[in-house]
Amino acid sequence: MSGGDGTRRVRAGRRTVEVHRPDKVLFPGGGDAKEYTKADLVDYYRTVAPFMLPHLRGRPLMLERHPDGIDGPTFMQKNTPDHYPEWIERVELAKEGGTVRHTVCDDTATLLYLADQASITLHRWLSRSDRIDHPDRLVFDLDPSGDDFEAVREAARLLGELLDELELPSALMTTGSRGLHVIVPLNGRHDFDEVRAFARDVADTLAGAHPDRLTTAARKKERGDRLYLDIQRNAYAQTAVAPYTVRPRPGAPVATPITWDRLDDPELHARRWTVADAVEQARTNPWSGLLSRGRALGPARRRLNALRG
Repeated sequence: MSGGDGTRRVRAGRRTVEVHRPDKVLFPGGGDAKEYTKADLVDYYRTVAPFMLPHLRGRPLMLERHPDGIDGPTFMQKNTPDHYPEWIERVELAKEGGTVRHTVCDDTATLLYLADQASITLHRWLSRSDRIDHPDRLVFDLDPSGDDFEAVREAARLLGELLDELELPSALMTTGSRGLHVIVPLNGRHDFDEVRAFARDVADTLAGAHPDRLTTAARKKERGDRLYLDIQRNAYAQTAVAPYTVRPRPGAPVATPITWDRLDDPELHARRWTVADAVEQARTNPWSGLLSRGRALGPARRRLNALRG
């Protein structure tokens, strides 16, 4: 429903969320890219909420806000402003020299409120606020040197094969930008240092086996044309883009979970799904219970050490 002041009111569970300036263009059209307004963003998040919220609940967020659309200034918001409604969950967490009061998105109303704030992209912690030092996700970010998706596809295959050898389940997601994320569900018993060390050793092992194609070099000038196996997100206070979040690029692409067999699809690329069709992909349940099978890293660590010899 709409208010006389141009405000739109959207029902979400027991709450009604006001959407201000719903006709504001956040994604200008042009070329092959469609134009999308704030109302379009809110409608997308409202529809995808049942599939997205399980990946957000209980996790501190960093919000990527674009109040004037994707061509305007961007700012990353960690601290929850005082004017946010009291019903939005917050969690106070330690940082160097103080604390940060992060927003937590536990319900559809919160998701729509954040969309009204032009929070286009939601970046989530890999741990939950009740066990903040113990991540239940490990993320490998496959980051190509250019926009070469074939290199990403090949790196994902190699990493998937190695994780299979280590007997670890893994999930695949387009980032909506240039690459893919490979996500390993954990049982939450290891701290960030242990998880990061394991991720680094996996990446080093893979890059060592394919030094012409893959690298773990953090400095761009040392990578050349090789794909970067980025494990930096596996640390306290670091974040990764949330499944089904929108990215601030033309056409409103979406970070979208996929099945491993989708790697063989010649149509696949990092921006394959947008707000126009990501919900259809979500309804296929591509990860189908995978992330509930969190593993300990001990057995995988022993297998990796044996491989490294």
